[in-house]
Amino acid sequence: MISRSAYLPAEERREITVETVIELAAEQNPADITTGAIAKRMGVTQGALFRHFPSKDAILQAVMEWVSDRLLARIEKATSRAVSPLGALEAAFMAHIDFITEHPGVPRMLFGELQRAEQTVAKQMAQTLIRRYGERLGRLIADGKERREIADALDEKAAVILFIGTIQGLVMQALLAGDVKRIRANAPGVFALYKHSIEAMT
Repeated sequence: MISRSAYLPAEERREITVETVIELAAEQNPADITTGAIAKRMGVTQGALFRHFPSKDAILQAVMEWVSDRLLARIEKATSRAVSPLGALEAAFMAHIDFITEHPGVPRMLFGELQRAEQTVAKQMAQTLIRRYGERLGRLIADGKERREIADALDEKAAVILFIGTIQGLVMQALLAGDVKRIRANAPGVFALYKHSIEAMT
Protein backbone atom coordinates (compact mmCIF):
# COMPACT_ATOMS: atom_id res chain seq x y z
CA MET A 1 0.00 0.00 0.00
CA ILE A 2 1.16 3.54 -0.69
CA SER A 3 2.43 5.51 2.29
CA ARG A 4 0.18 8.47 2.96
CA SER A 5 0.14 11.58 5.06
CA ALA A 6 -2.56 14.11 5.80
CA TYR A 7 -0.05 16.90 5.14
CA LEU A 8 1.10 16.58 1.54
CA PRO A 9 1.58 19.15 -1.25
CA ALA A 10 -1.42 19.42 -3.57
CA GLU A 11 0.25 17.75 -6.56
CA GLU A 12 1.50 14.85 -4.48
CA ARG A 13 -1.95 14.44 -2.91
CA ARG A 14 -3.50 14.30 -6.38
CA GLU A 15 -0.96 11.68 -7.47
CA ILE A 16 -1.63 9.53 -4.42
CA THR A 17 -5.37 9.84 -4.99
CA VAL A 18 -4.99 8.49 -8.52
CA GLU A 19 -2.77 5.63 -7.36
CA THR A 20 -5.26 4.82 -4.61
CA VAL A 21 -8.12 4.55 -7.11
CA ILE A 22 -6.03 2.17 -9.25
CA GLU A 23 -5.22 0.10 -6.15
CA LEU A 24 -8.91 -0.13 -5.26
CA ALA A 25 -9.84 -1.00 -8.86
CA ALA A 26 -7.58 -4.05 -8.62
CA GLU A 27 -9.60 -5.24 -5.63
CA GLN A 28 -13.21 -4.44 -6.59
CA ASN A 29 -15.54 -3.30 -9.34
CA PRO A 30 -14.36 0.22 -10.27
CA ALA A 31 -17.99 1.36 -10.52
CA ASP A 32 -18.40 0.61 -6.81
CA ILE A 33 -15.47 2.75 -5.68
CA THR A 34 -16.78 5.67 -3.66
CA THR A 35 -15.06 8.87 -2.63
CA GLY A 36 -15.55 7.67 0.94
CA ALA A 37 -13.58 4.49 0.18
CA ILE A 38 -10.83 6.51 -1.51
CA ALA A 39 -10.56 8.89 1.44
CA LYS A 40 -10.56 6.01 3.93
CA ARG A 41 -7.74 4.21 2.10
CA MET A 42 -5.73 7.42 2.03
CA GLY A 43 -6.39 8.19 5.68
CA VAL A 44 -8.03 11.56 5.01
CA THR A 45 -11.53 13.01 5.15
CA GLN A 46 -13.76 13.33 2.10
CA GLY A 47 -13.55 17.08 2.62
CA ALA A 48 -9.78 16.93 2.23
CA LEU A 49 -10.21 14.87 -0.93
CA PHE A 50 -12.63 17.37 -2.46
CA ARG A 51 -10.18 20.21 -1.87
CA HIS A 52 -8.13 18.69 -4.70
CA PHE A 53 -10.92 17.25 -6.88
CA PRO A 54 -14.35 18.90 -7.28
CA SER A 55 -16.10 15.58 -7.99
CA LYS A 56 -15.67 11.84 -8.43
CA ASP A 57 -15.72 12.34 -12.20
CA ALA A 58 -12.76 14.71 -11.84
CA ILE A 59 -10.89 11.95 -10.02
CA LEU A 60 -11.69 9.50 -12.82
CA GLN A 61 -10.46 12.02 -15.38
CA ALA A 62 -7.18 12.29 -13.49
CA VAL A 63 -6.90 8.51 -13.44
CA MET A 64 -7.38 8.28 -17.20
CA GLU A 65 -4.81 11.02 -17.75
CA TRP A 66 -2.33 9.17 -15.50
CA VAL A 67 -2.89 5.91 -17.37
CA SER A 68 -2.63 7.50 -20.81
CA ASP A 69 0.54 9.44 -20.05
CA ARG A 70 2.38 6.53 -18.46
CA LEU A 71 1.29 3.77 -20.79
CA LEU A 72 2.04 5.70 -23.98
CA ALA A 73 5.38 6.90 -22.58
CA ARG A 74 6.32 3.34 -21.74
CA ILE A 75 5.32 2.14 -25.21
CA GLU A 76 7.31 4.93 -26.83
CA LYS A 77 10.39 4.16 -24.75
CA ALA A 78 10.19 0.44 -25.49
CA THR A 79 9.68 0.84 -29.25
CA SER A 80 12.44 3.45 -29.61
CA ARG A 81 15.02 0.87 -28.54
CA ALA A 82 13.95 -1.74 -31.10
CA VAL A 83 16.02 -2.31 -34.24
CA SER A 84 13.12 -3.38 -36.47
CA PRO A 85 9.36 -2.81 -36.79
CA LEU A 86 8.56 -6.38 -35.74
CA GLY A 87 10.90 -5.97 -32.81
CA ALA A 88 9.17 -2.71 -31.92
CA LEU A 89 5.76 -4.40 -32.02
CA GLU A 90 7.02 -7.10 -29.67
CA ALA A 91 8.55 -4.47 -27.38
CA ALA A 92 5.24 -2.58 -27.31
CA PHE A 93 3.32 -5.77 -26.58
CA MET A 94 5.54 -6.78 -23.68
CA ALA A 95 5.75 -3.22 -22.30
CA HIS A 96 1.95 -3.09 -22.23
CA ILE A 97 1.82 -6.49 -20.52
CA ASP A 98 4.35 -5.39 -17.91
CA PHE A 99 2.37 -2.19 -17.25
CA ILE A 100 -0.80 -4.21 -16.65
CA THR A 101 1.03 -6.65 -14.41
CA GLU A 102 2.33 -3.77 -12.30
CA HIS A 103 -1.05 -1.99 -12.24
CA PRO A 104 -3.82 -4.63 -12.48
CA GLY A 105 -6.45 -2.04 -11.66
CA VAL A 106 -5.75 -0.18 -14.92
CA PRO A 107 -7.55 -2.51 -17.38
CA ARG A 108 -10.49 -2.75 -15.01
CA MET A 109 -10.71 1.06 -14.98
CA LEU A 110 -10.45 1.24 -18.78
CA PHE A 111 -13.08 -1.45 -19.33
CA GLY A 112 -15.32 0.24 -16.78
CA GLU A 113 -15.12 3.65 -18.45
CA LEU A 114 -15.58 2.30 -21.97
CA GLN A 115 -18.72 0.44 -20.87
CA ARG A 116 -20.41 3.51 -19.43
CA ALA A 117 -23.50 4.52 -21.41
CA GLU A 118 -22.94 8.25 -20.97
CA GLN A 119 -20.14 10.05 -22.83
CA THR A 120 -18.12 11.28 -19.86
CA VAL A 121 -14.81 13.11 -20.13
CA ALA A 122 -13.09 10.07 -18.59
CA LYS A 123 -14.66 7.81 -21.24
CA GLN A 124 -13.56 10.18 -24.00
CA MET A 125 -10.02 10.09 -22.60
CA ALA A 126 -10.05 6.28 -22.60
CA GLN A 127 -11.22 6.30 -26.22
CA THR A 128 -8.50 8.79 -27.12
CA LEU A 129 -5.90 6.58 -25.48
CA ILE A 130 -6.99 3.59 -27.58
CA ARG A 131 -6.98 5.73 -30.74
CA ARG A 132 -3.51 7.16 -30.12
CA TYR A 133 -2.18 3.73 -29.25
CA GLY A 134 -3.69 2.31 -32.45
CA GLU A 135 -2.13 5.07 -34.53
CA ARG A 136 1.30 4.29 -33.09
CA LEU A 137 0.87 0.60 -33.89
CA GLY A 138 -0.33 1.47 -37.38
CA ARG A 139 2.86 3.40 -38.08
CA LEU A 140 4.97 0.46 -36.94
CA ILE A 141 3.02 -1.93 -39.17
CA ALA A 142 3.34 0.40 -42.18
CA ASP A 143 7.06 0.69 -41.52
CA GLY A 144 7.26 -3.10 -41.35
CA LYS A 145 5.66 -3.35 -44.78
CA GLU A 146 8.16 -0.89 -46.23
CA ARG A 147 11.02 -2.95 -44.82
CA ARG A 148 9.43 -6.16 -46.11
CA GLU A 149 9.19 -7.61 -42.59
CA ILE A 150 5.40 -7.58 -42.64
CA ALA A 151 3.19 -9.02 -45.37
CA ASP A 152 2.38 -6.33 -47.93
CA ALA A 153 -1.24 -7.51 -48.28
CA LEU A 154 -1.87 -7.27 -44.54
CA ASP A 155 -4.92 -5.22 -43.49
CA GLU A 156 -3.26 -2.67 -41.19
CA LYS A 157 -6.44 -1.70 -39.34
CA ALA A 158 -7.29 -5.35 -38.69
CA ALA A 159 -3.74 -5.98 -37.47
CA VAL A 160 -4.04 -3.11 -34.97
CA ILE A 161 -7.40 -4.38 -33.74
CA LEU A 162 -5.98 -7.88 -33.33
CA PHE A 163 -2.92 -6.57 -31.45
CA ILE A 164 -4.99 -4.65 -28.91
CA GLY A 165 -7.65 -7.34 -28.78
CA THR A 166 -5.03 -9.99 -28.03
CA ILE A 167 -3.86 -8.07 -25.00
CA GLN A 168 -7.45 -7.51 -23.89
CA GLY A 169 -8.08 -11.24 -24.23
CA LEU A 170 -5.10 -12.05 -22.02
CA VAL A 171 -6.36 -9.55 -19.46
CA MET A 172 -9.88 -10.98 -19.45
CA GLN A 173 -8.62 -14.54 -18.96
CA ALA A 174 -6.35 -13.42 -16.13
CA LEU A 175 -9.19 -11.54 -14.43
CA LEU A 176 -11.47 -14.55 -14.73
CA ALA A 177 -8.78 -16.78 -13.26
CA GLY A 178 -7.93 -14.24 -10.55
CA ASP A 179 -4.25 -14.49 -11.46
CA VAL A 180 -2.67 -11.40 -13.03
CA LYS A 181 0.73 -13.12 -13.27
CA ARG A 182 -0.81 -15.43 -15.85
CA ILE A 183 -0.73 -12.54 -18.33
CA ARG A 184 3.07 -12.30 -18.22
CA ALA A 185 3.51 -16.06 -18.45
CA ASN A 186 1.27 -16.42 -21.51
CA ALA A 187 2.26 -13.24 -23.35
CA PRO A 188 5.41 -14.43 -25.21
CA GLY A 189 3.70 -17.44 -26.77
CA VAL A 190 0.63 -15.43 -27.73
CA PHE A 191 2.74 -12.71 -29.34
CA ALA A 192 4.66 -15.36 -31.28
CA LEU A 193 1.37 -16.44 -32.87
CA TYR A 194 0.48 -12.82 -33.66
CA LYS A 195 3.90 -12.23 -35.22
CA HIS A 196 3.61 -15.35 -37.34
CA SER A 197 0.23 -14.16 -38.65
CA ILE A 198 1.54 -10.80 -39.92
CA GLU A 199 5.14 -11.31 -40.95
CA ALA A 200 6.16 -11.55 -44.58
CA MET A 201 6.86 -14.95 -46.04
CA THR A 202 10.54 -15.56 -46.74
